[in-house]
Amino acid sequence: MSTLNKETLSAANAAVTAGDNETFLSFCTDDIIWSTIGGETLHGKEAVRAWMKKEYVEPPEFSVHQLIADGDFVAALGDITSKDESGKPVANSYCDVWRFRDGKMAELKAFVIEVSK
Repeated sequence: MSTLNKETLSAANAAVTAGDNETFLSFCTDDIIWSTIGGETLHGKEAVRAWMKKEYVEPPEFSVHQLIADGDFVAALGDITSKDESGKPVANSYCDVWRFRDGKMAELKAFVIEVSK
């Protein structure tokens, strides 16, 4: 199961990078809980869809350095660059901890820290 969950997360992240939020969302449960530690928590696929539409006007660039899987959990460590409201690139390091249920992403705890380059 751990290998399949890692493959699912990799495919979902590839969809985000390609700007295909709907394919990403197809990997999520309808009742997904998406929490950014120190920030907001989104409940449900519609809330995540609205957030992605606002925050990912231009697809972010991911660099995943490590995927660690254990049972229903997959942790992804890496870097992500997105753009702020003015179009300026913002670089972050992150650790996403995903919980899977029935082969789909059901919960995210995202630890994101802005870094300067």
